[in-house]
Amino acid sequence: MARQHRKLSRLDFIKKFVFITIGAIMMGVALELFLVPNTFIDGGIAGVSIILAKLTSLPLGVFLFILNAPFLLLGLKQIGKTFAISSLYGIGVMSITTYFLHPVLAFTGEKLLVVLFGGLILGIGVGLVIRFGGSLDGTEIVAILVSNKVRMPVGQIIMIINVFIFIAAGFVFGWDSAMYSILAYYTAYKMIDIVVEGLDESKSVTIITHEYEEVAEAIMDRLGRSTTFIYAKGGYKKEDTQMIYCVVTRLELAKLRSIVQEIDPRAFIAIEHVSDVLGGNFQKSNIH
Repeated sequence: MARQHRKLSRLDFIKKFVFITIGAIMMGVALELFLVPNTFIDGGIAGVSIILAKLTSLPLGVFLFILNAPFLLLGLKQIGKTFAISSLYGIGVMSITTYFLHPVLAFTGEKLLVVLFGGLILGIGVGLVIRFGGSLDGTEIVAILVSNKVRMPVGQIIMIINVFIFIAAGFVFGWDSAMYSILAYYTAYKMIDIVVEGLDESKSVTIITHEYEEVAEAIMDRLGRSTTFIYAKGGYKKEDTQMIYCVVTRLELAKLRSIVQEIDPRAFIAIEHVSDVLGGNFQKSNIH
């Protein structure tokens, strides 16, 4: 029997609605009160919209909605109905926000402040919308559709698209503005990561050592983290062994290294970034 998908509770729906609204408004504020008045652009379809608004003198919000909507509808099967509706709503709110804020004067004309605070507000806004199941730019959907045809990574396609957008901005607004725009885009990109993934980044650690039982016990006793044994066989000596797998926070990583190397200085340690941890018991146990 097929498992039924859990429907959002009323509280979850309200929370989703509120945070997508806040995120969309924040992006509108970043565009109209920081970037656009100082002839800076964002990447993706927002950047194309800013360039077209400059060339045609039509409101930015018109292009933001008109250019994004078709790609969301086109990618409906790829991204799902709920995501598409959430994204269309967010883009609508963002477009209306830019329309009403357009006559308002910019907060500052200082280039560095525009890059930092414009990128900061933009990144937080976009990150909130992504975290709560939406999107404010159809570029990613374009990249997904193209990726299915040409077999290129989505991230690489987005980068190529943005390169052409920033080059176009250089011809329209000047190369100084284009370079500042790249810095603002980078600031926003890093803020999106922080909002979506959180400040408390997790790391997965794989440890190969002959002293696996002692190491696992020490990690539990001194760090308060549970571990998992994974069966492994050496490729050279064909020896059976157990790998230790555990997930720790970024701040615990140095202590974990010292614990392992204290027991077995020759232990192999592989560390990978974990974007999110769901399920299981990630809470720390009481340290003895």
